[in-house]
Amino acid sequence: MTTATAYSVLVTGGSSGIGLGLAARYLQAGHRVMITGRDPGRLASVAGQLPGIETFANDIGSPQDRQRLADHVTHAMPELDVVINNAGIQRRVGIAEDRAPWAEAQNEIDILLAGPVHLGRLLLPHMLRHGRPSVLVNVTSGGAYIPQPFAPLYSAAKAALHSYTMNLRHVLRATPCRVVELIPPAVATALAGPGHTHGADPEEFCDTVFPLLDGKLPEVGFGPTAQPAFTDRLAAEHRTFDAASTRFAVPLYRPDGTVEPVNS
Repeated sequence: MTTATAYSVLVTGGSSGIGLGLAARYLQAGHRVMITGRDPGRLASVAGQLPGIETFANDIGSPQDRQRLADHVTHAMPELDVVINNAGIQRRVGIAEDRAPWAEAQNEIDILLAGPVHLGRLLLPHMLRHGRPSVLVNVTSGGAYIPQPFAPLYSAAKAALHSYTMNLRHVLRATPCRVVELIPPAVATALAGPGHTHGADPEEFCDTVFPLLDGKLPEVGFGPTAQPAFTDRLAAEHRTFDAASTRFAVPLYRPDGTVEPVNS
């Protein structure tokens, strides 16, 4: 993808934190941007601060809302070029002390894992149909690689999304759609709720990673997740995956979005 082209961009969880920071940078670069979030009031506030940004109130944890979002986007954005699967929550509760109703844990899983997997499934055929280079970005976490006892379910869901992202990149390798995993370390956003803000400066994080989300790199990190010890681990994982991924043939996407049968 070239920076001279104006893109249509969808950012989930775009009313605050990393999502808002990236959405603002896409908008400032001259692209068309739509953000989603669960709070219509917060979305309206962002729209007032960033003239031209489009909003869509949506709960990414709901399968019905994901379908509603996909229907809206495919109609409103015929040439969807970039999807940033960023929406997230983090329950900071250890395994031994977690006595909350299961619905709270299920909601965390639905937002962090089911949401990006399902939305990608709904939007990828649309992104491939127009034939332009496109990028799908799944936001994971350093916690996907180093499990965090203070947020164990969050870490597990992000680890699962990392695994799925590698497989998604594999089946799209013959298409114009690139798959990027954005791997933030701790960033000082409101992800975990009031009183849990720590980590890297969000503006510095977004300034650094934004130019790297063009699809040329399979993973993009920052600070600890961009250090050689971490990137060497990723490189070793890629080598292992490449060697193992052909053991059993699976259907792949063709460039036009159709699926190539295994025995073709």
